[in-house]
Amino acid sequence: MLVASFPRSPSGARCMLVRLVVAISMALAIGSVCAQELRTDQVPPPQDTPYPGTIAIHVDASDTVQGIFRVHETIPVKSGALTLLYPQWIPGDHSPSGPIAMLAGLKLSGNGKPLMWKRDKYNVFAFHLDVPTGVSSIDVDFQYLSGRSGDFDITDRMMDMEWSKVSLYPAGYFSRGITFVPSVTLAHGWQLGTALETTSESGDTTTFKPVTFNNLVDSPIYAGQYFKRVDLTPAGGAPVHLDIVADAPKYLEMTPEQLKVHRALVTQAITLFGSHHYDHYDFLFSLSDQLGGNGTEHHQSSEDGLGADYFTAWSENAPDRDLLAHEYTHSWNGKFRRPADLWTPNFNVPMGDSLLWVYEGQTQYWGFVLTARSGMWTPQQFRDALAMTAANYERNRAGFAWRTLEDTTNDPTAAHRSGLPYRSWQMSEDYYSGGQMMWLEVDSKLRALTNDRKSLDDFAHAFFGVDNGSYVTKTYTFDDVVAALNGVAPYDWASFLHARVDALNPPLNGIDGSGWKLVYTDKESDYEKQYNSQPEPPRHLYNFTWSIGLTMADKGLINDVNWNGAAFKAGVSSGATLVAVNGQDYSSDVLKSAIAAAKDSQSPIQLLLNYQGGFRTVSVDYHGGLRYPHLVRVEGTPDYLSQIIAARK
Repeated sequence: MLVASFPRSPSGARCMLVRLVVAISMALAIGSVCAQELRTDQVPPPQDTPYPGTIAIHVDASDTVQGIFRVHETIPVKSGALTLLYPQWIPGDHSPSGPIAMLAGLKLSGNGKPLMWKRDKYNVFAFHLDVPTGVSSIDVDFQYLSGRSGDFDITDRMMDMEWSKVSLYPAGYFSRGITFVPSVTLAHGWQLGTALETTSESGDTTTFKPVTFNNLVDSPIYAGQYFKRVDLTPAGGAPVHLDIVADAPKYLEMTPEQLKVHRALVTQAITLFGSHHYDHYDFLFSLSDQLGGNGTEHHQSSEDGLGADYFTAWSENAPDRDLLAHEYTHSWNGKFRRPADLWTPNFNVPMGDSLLWVYEGQTQYWGFVLTARSGMWTPQQFRDALAMTAANYERNRAGFAWRTLEDTTNDPTAAHRSGLPYRSWQMSEDYYSGGQMMWLEVDSKLRALTNDRKSLDDFAHAFFGVDNGSYVTKTYTFDDVVAALNGVAPYDWASFLHARVDALNPPLNGIDGSGWKLVYTDKESDYEKQYNSQPEPPRHLYNFTWSIGLTMADKGLINDVNWNGAAFKAGVSSGATLVAVNGQDYSSDVLKSAIAAAKDSQSPIQLLLNYQGGFRTVSVDYHGGLRYPHLVRVEGTPDYLSQIIAARK
């Protein structure tokens, strides 16, 4: 169009061309000026220099009725501009999940006089102020409001307090260069567990030793009315304790056999890695039907939460028993050795999650393995748990048609770990279990390459076991992982890994490579029965994923629909409520019977759905019967799977 508008005469064309060039140049110049005027946040970047002085922080966590944490900080300052930050990027969450909306009542003062603050225009986690001349320290007061339904940090019997939620810190410094002296006041008579070291106790207030801010955030507190500390220290090793808070005293009691397998977990982990990277380690363990279940890694502790009856209903609670092993493994993988793009100088610099298939995927692998090696799972429970994982990747992850395993490492930031309507298609943090399946294949491959002389144990010992006793973070890259694998058994590991994490393929080869195969029958394993019957939280599901393609929650709510499965093709919607099956009021047994009967019939299964206030009936043309996953041996092949879970001496 520009050419067509030129005059016909050469001189006129040249004139018009000159005008056009001038106009474009002016536009570019104006655009450059506009770009310079675009403002970003005014937060000073972190520098690796010590912050002058020590910050005192006190948290009054005694409000068990309204769930309000009251914070007071005294921060040494110099006159001039100062920016305070609320932690945004939280380690272990892998995302900008700092709950800034729960901060309230912020007041600043110096020499007893109020100081005005202003939130950054482009960064809601940053607060700016000008410190007047003559003010050498400022007082900071605010509340953290935790009492949201279903997301409690504190109940009338116990508390989980993360320092990242109840602290502000000065911008412009590495978090390791800022020193805090922390203290906390608990409800009367409560006891606490933490990796922090105590200097004094006065009434219900405990004061801890000075600690750098990165280690403070890495050292949460569990406290409760009913508390018990159990020694799990291995012979000659650094101290390890299980700090338990429970809804009632009866839930604190362990049998001798339960104590034995929990101690064995620590011993098996130390044997695997050949090192430890902590002065002492505390499993902070809540057993509650009120406090939210949790699992978050820290260097010298972990936040672990399961149902109140973890010990008292032991024989019925095999699922999730791998939680302690998973979070403990993170002391080596994730906290000591950490992907380079996940290490940041403070808690407001964005993290990169590209290697979470190592950080979380291999940890998920070792979590299963160590649970079995310690005796917390029987070999059959391990195989049944693994069969459910494998079945998801064989029949319930259609999303691999468009996403890679590596791309799912973006999910913590993209989805903030919220529920998704069609998980099999969207996928959700599959670097965990998909990564686990891939590392099973790596383990089997290492054993095959070396005629069973080497395994992933050797990789773990060489990669995570270095610098015994040190807990200074040691970062790694993809090339470091490849080099360590080649150190165990030379192979084209770079291509091997890329073909699994960067390709549109589910990781399905680990089971076959270990001497077993995945099959389906019409009978649930005992493990799956327990998995599906656990009350909320965390589940209570009726799992028809591998047959009709539905997962049901209580009262007929359809939790998930398998993308392109039989129910999906019939038009069943995630979030609908199943009211009736073949004219009968819905129950899980009614649906189960209908699926079984349809195997010998040509008639579709009729489902009456309530969705968005309306009713409709859909016909599901499925005749494959009930299908539940199991593992069976492939005779004539090496049984690597049994070798992998055998306890180490």
